[in-house]
Amino acid sequence: MTEKWFSMEVEEVVEMLRTDSLQGLENKEAELRLAKYGLNQLTEKKKITALQMFIAQFKDFMVMILLGAALVSGVLGEVADTITIFAIIMINACLGFIQERRAEKSMEALKKLTAPEASVIREGEEISIPAKDLVPGDIVVIETGDRIPADIRLFQAINLEVDESLLTGESVPVKKSDEGLIGKQLGVGEQKNIAFSGTVITRGRGKGIVIGTGMGTEMGQIAGLMQDVKEEDTPLQKRLEQLGKWLVVLCLLISAIVVGLGIYQGKPLFQMFLAGVSLAVAAIPEGLPAVVTIALAVGVQKMIRRNAIIRKLPAVETLGCATVICSDKTGTLTQNEMTVRQVWANDKIFQVTGQGYDPKGDILDGDTGDSYKYAEEIEKALAISVLCNNSMLRKSNTAIGGLFRRNKNDRDWNVVGDPTEGALLVLGAKGQTWREKLEKNLTRIEEIPFDSDRKRMTVVYRDDKGAKEALIKGAPDVVLSLCSNILINGKVLPLKDTIREHIKEQNGKMANQALRVLALAYRELPPGMALDADKVETGLTFVALTGMIDPPRPQAKKAIEVCKKAGIRTVMITGDHHLTALAVAKELGMMGSEDKVMTGQELEQTSDKAFKEKVKDIAVYARVSPKHKLRIVKALKQNGHVVAMTGDGVNDAPAVKEADIGISMGKTGTDVTKEASAMVLGDDDFATIVAAVEEGRGIYDNVRKFIRYLLSCNIGEVLVMFLAAIGGLPLPLLPIQILWVNLVTDGLPAMALGVDNNDPDIMSRKPRSPKESVFSQGLGRKIVFRGVQIAVGTLVVFVLGLVLSGYNVELARTMAFTTLVFSQLFHVFDCKSERHSVFEVGVFSNPYLIGAVIISASMQMTVLYVPFFQSVFKTVPLSGLEWMIILAVAGGKTFFTAVMHFIVKPVFRRLAILKV
Repeated sequence: MTEKWFSMEVEEVVEMLRTDSLQGLENKEAELRLAKYGLNQLTEKKKITALQMFIAQFKDFMVMILLGAALVSGVLGEVADTITIFAIIMINACLGFIQERRAEKSMEALKKLTAPEASVIREGEEISIPAKDLVPGDIVVIETGDRIPADIRLFQAINLEVDESLLTGESVPVKKSDEGLIGKQLGVGEQKNIAFSGTVITRGRGKGIVIGTGMGTEMGQIAGLMQDVKEEDTPLQKRLEQLGKWLVVLCLLISAIVVGLGIYQGKPLFQMFLAGVSLAVAAIPEGLPAVVTIALAVGVQKMIRRNAIIRKLPAVETLGCATVICSDKTGTLTQNEMTVRQVWANDKIFQVTGQGYDPKGDILDGDTGDSYKYAEEIEKALAISVLCNNSMLRKSNTAIGGLFRRNKNDRDWNVVGDPTEGALLVLGAKGQTWREKLEKNLTRIEEIPFDSDRKRMTVVYRDDKGAKEALIKGAPDVVLSLCSNILINGKVLPLKDTIREHIKEQNGKMANQALRVLALAYRELPPGMALDADKVETGLTFVALTGMIDPPRPQAKKAIEVCKKAGIRTVMITGDHHLTALAVAKELGMMGSEDKVMTGQELEQTSDKAFKEKVKDIAVYARVSPKHKLRIVKALKQNGHVVAMTGDGVNDAPAVKEADIGISMGKTGTDVTKEASAMVLGDDDFATIVAAVEEGRGIYDNVRKFIRYLLSCNIGEVLVMFLAAIGGLPLPLLPIQILWVNLVTDGLPAMALGVDNNDPDIMSRKPRSPKESVFSQGLGRKIVFRGVQIAVGTLVVFVLGLVLSGYNVELARTMAFTTLVFSQLFHVFDCKSERHSVFEVGVFSNPYLIGAVIISASMQMTVLYVPFFQSVFKTVPLSGLEWMIILAVAGGKTFFTAVMHFIVKPVFRRLAILKV
């Protein structure tokens, strides 16, 4: 910062930045400043260009050797071979470039989605904008848990404390003020009226003027250090990279043996050298870690479409291992939209219909089930509900009056303010009672606010004639103790002890239904009465009880059922009363016969050793504080669980960070919790967590599919050449053919497997162990067996071709070449599932795979039947008999599977039915 903003008074800062502390900037002015100052973000390290990325595809050691060999082949006069090898290398490079580019774009999109937002005042209205769009002069509103989006000069600081450890190294939060400071050279830690970009508010709230953005902030000075942070590979990527190194050594060794045996047997030196290099290029799975990255990135994009934003790639793997999901109740398992369900008035229960904040619904007479007819008690209750209230009911973020409330085309209703008050506003709307309508004839002249000690709120209104009336809402026991009358049948009657006890009994019944109960009362005030609590809040007239609840999300119940099938425990953690938590848990189907509820007080009194044993049976934690979450996570992990933990508040961050999968709320979560989390829920919905677990399992499955396909095909290619060399056979494949097989089979079909659909029963399996080998559950055995099968089948066709053609090597080689290609194209369908046949999961369920196989098969047919390519690849056209042999060997397993699926199994099922 060039200016010493800390030494200026607020008025000077406002004048210098040409802004308005109340109205903020105009949108047009903000656009001009954004164009002038640039985006509010740190300058990123120069990224690799698309051209550099493309050139990098040719830097692989084996590719460079192949290029050299192609040049030598050209010098020796094999021009067609040289051109074809170059073409294959170029196509492979293009495929590799597309893969890397797609992965990069996916990750860039992910970073944009997780970009923080800032609350600003523009043109007099508080709005939320991406933090990168902030400009000097913007008025920013900040509160507990926010990460400061830019350097700002504070002009309002209410109990404001900021963690500046990122800049100063001091772990103790700094108390901020809005007063000007005296001094010419003050350090960052001494500038008490400046809130610096990147620091975190630990307490309080405030407002300030943006004085620096992007590289113009204090944070900009340390941007260089931040840019050197390197993103770590995921554990799976690291394991596969190690595997790749071993496979490289093995492939090079086998290739060397093949070359050595060929030379020993008298085959041309250059041909064997080129064959060895081609075989190594085809067999080495150098793209294995890259394809895993692509599978992860594509999976992340699929998760984004399901409202799960992955911040850390290892979480994708870990999601598939989750055994316990610890979830907040409010807003995650429930809708976070308090809804009034019952009203007790005039000794009668009225049922309230409707969902959430949408004011469509009715107030029904509990006896008849019909819409209530005019009753003074209900009308009074509705009036108190909407007038003793500071919240606002909005539609599409616009305050709505009664005239427009029933537009069925828009359900985007929300409440600005307290959810409980929002529920009362919606109750009033269902009874045609709106605050703005009542306030045409009434004026609020006093408010005695709610606090945790008083447990009530009172407002005083004056009508057009000067009469005053106090309206009160609060805890039933508190409000009832202040009442001396009750409104019954339109008359104010003395509140007898029997009626008082009856009200308490009714309150208990509603509370036992997990309803949050509020009492409503009023008092007509005599002229000249002092408007203080002691005088106003006495001699009240009791009107009604309202019972409300935050209803469970409809989709959460189904998601919990899915978790049970998937072997995942669901644990509810809430600060609510244990009866409320238990009622919601039962409605969601969370409570089993052995499951228990534990309160925060009980948790405090339980030792760590005892809790480690008890944690296995607890499904609901009630009245717990955020600090208890950390203890719950640790106890579950000590029991060997892989734990996913949700959180939204600042104090949730330690538990979210400790969990194997930390999950923050996208809508209600603080920036601190989002920073600590591995995944952000875009819709704060529990069902989204379960969807993310499903996608996590699917991504891991797709990686295994790719590994199975790639390695079994590579083993087949290597063994064909190796076994032929040992057996003294002619080369079953020419170098150019080996490269072609690698291009046709390892390209598009392999990529298509990375985006394959999930198995239909993927959420019926138990979670896998995070320590499980990628070759577990018999995958390694399947890879080797299929690789040997492909190699032996190809050699059998090669030998048959030699025998049937009278030792026509070119024909036999063409048959072996085609068999190897089609064996792999058939095998790609076997790799669609490890547990089901291709016909069970659906042959056509992945259109990308079908398209890839058609393209690859067409490419192979081109080199067989187009004269130009016949001369290049040394192939000859095949007859019907030869095709029958090839397809029988290449697709034998698939044909056998089809017979079993469509003929044998149905027959056995019919026989079983007849036997029964």
